[in-house]
Amino acid sequence: MKTLEKNDLKVLINEAEIQNRIKEMANQLNEEYKNSEVCVICVLKGSVMFMTDLIKYLDMPLKLEFIRLSSYGSNLTSSGKVNAIDISLPDLNDKNVLVIEDIIDTGHTAQFLTEFFKHNFNVKSYKFISLLDKRCKREVNINPDMFGFEVEDKFLVGYGLDYDGYYRNLRYIGYIQ
Repeated sequence: MKTLEKNDLKVLINEAEIQNRIKEMANQLNEEYKNSEVCVICVLKGSVMFMTDLIKYLDMPLKLEFIRLSSYGSNLTSSGKVNAIDISLPDLNDKNVLVIEDIIDTGHTAQFLTEFFKHNFNVKSYKFISLLDKRCKREVNINPDMFGFEVEDKFLVGYGLDYDGYYRNLRYIGYIQ
């Protein structure tokens, strides 16, 4: 696999744009879940930066859980197969659940999680929230309940998104030129 150099990256969404959109999303969630407890479930590893920034602006009481899935491995495209590495969760029956994801592209992960929650819990409410929505790559009929930005078919890195495990720590979202 070719080594990626930082100068191979072009900025798609800068840090200020990301933070402004996250605040807008948090305001919407604060209105919707005013005085209600939520359970935020972060899909590791890619969405940890998004989730961390988002929950800083949430006013309602919340509990935080983490799950780990994979569909990319070291590839530039999704394999289409979701690998549940760690999906152990507490009892979420009668809870408001917010699943936080970095990107929805083929939709297989979103579909997997939606089905998982439907079959394993009787939740009070369920929202699938993604920072990025790459609709042009959708292979299944599913969409996030809320998303930050719709993006084109580019391989994205930064702000949690990686290239073979690297570049998650960039404060912006870039694409490989």
